[in-house]
Amino acid sequence: MRITGGKLKGRIIKCPDGVIRPAMDRMRESVFAILGDLTGKSWLDLFSGSGTIAIEAVSRGASSVELCEKDRIKVNTVLENVYVTEKECGVKIQCHFMPVEYFIKRCKTQFDYIFFDPPFPYKFHEQLIAEADRRNILKDGGTILVHRPEEHFMPDEIGRLHRTDKRVYGRSIVDFYKY
Repeated sequence: MRITGGKLKGRIIKCPDGVIRPAMDRMRESVFAILGDLTGKSWLDLFSGSGTIAIEAVSRGASSVELCEKDRIKVNTVLENVYVTEKECGVKIQCHFMPVEYFIKRCKTQFDYIFFDPPFPYKFHEQLIAEADRRNILKDGGTILVHRPEEHFMPDEIGRLHRTDKRVYGRSIVDFYKY
């Protein structure tokens, strides 16, 4: 995997052992182009895998970045990827190694962007986004992005959130939700 844009464009990211479904380069490049400059923005990468999405956010200017991944097999690779990024960009990526569901219930921080990229068999997209809404972890004017397979239906509204955009990348879809 490689970073598709920003300060770290072209940098190779190590892929951890275990089950991983990395977000396609084309999809990542498109999503970040839609979002534009992230300078000074906060970012939360949920179901982080290798940390690529969090690192892509840093590369494109995000100044406050956190990630969450529960798979302990991935810890060393994620930390190595994050450490190299912090040295190159000077932005600390806060890592949480626990189930995303637990993290959201404990989270006290608000973010400009929250990226959900659960394993494709995951069935609780809507419930997890509704919990993020209830916990008020998205800033006003912020965006929740959900990467999902095309066969997994997502409603236009979840709690106070409304789908504002939907992009299709082969069998993958990225939904954009805002207040």
